[in-house]
Amino acid sequence: MRFLPNSDSGTPPEIGYAVGRAVGGAVVRNRLRRRLRAVMFAAPELRPGRYLLGAGPEAADLSFSALAAATHACLRAAGALPGT
Repeated sequence: MRFLPNSDSGTPPEIGYAVGRAVGGAVVRNRLRRRLRAVMFAAPELRPGRYLLGAGPEAADLSFSALAAATHACLRAAGALPGT
């Protein structure tokens, strides 16, 4: 995951998803992208900035709760959550 902070607190976060062909066919990639969007939508308040989430083949087999936990761990590690 990449996070580029933005000092303008009035702008909403911009989020991009990178799910390559190694993950699987188009149906698998799109399903994973939708699941990542749902995780980010349910995420606690994010700092303003730009986010790029990349997912490898192993992410397609994770449960939703495991995917959410892994994504939130990445957000904390990148300092993208307030208070981190």
